[in-house]
Amino acid sequence: MIRHTVAFNLKHAKGSAEEKKFLDDALVLTEIPGVQKFERLRQTSPKNSFSFGFSMEFADQAAYGIYDGHPLHVAFVRDRWLVEVSDFMETDYVAI
Repeated sequence: MIRHTVAFNLKHAKGSAEEKKFLDDALVLTEIPGVQKFERLRQTSPKNSFSFGFSMEFADQAAYGIYDGHPLHVAFVRDRWLVEVSDFMETDYVAI
């Protein structure tokens, strides 16, 4: 199992319609074969400077590879992520 996570900040004003649209439109990623347990998360800790997170799981590296190259993911990154995200940190985990 691979858990793919990303913590990020948006360029949009907090609580804005644009912020909500970005978070809602990210649900398109759930349509990609192999994506499991997709979550949109809001940061609550004052120890972390990121406002949001996405988390999802994949059965294995092959499933993650399909997601990474899938046209829906590529388009979301190109058309929304690169335009609307101001800062992020990506982390991928495997259980030990």
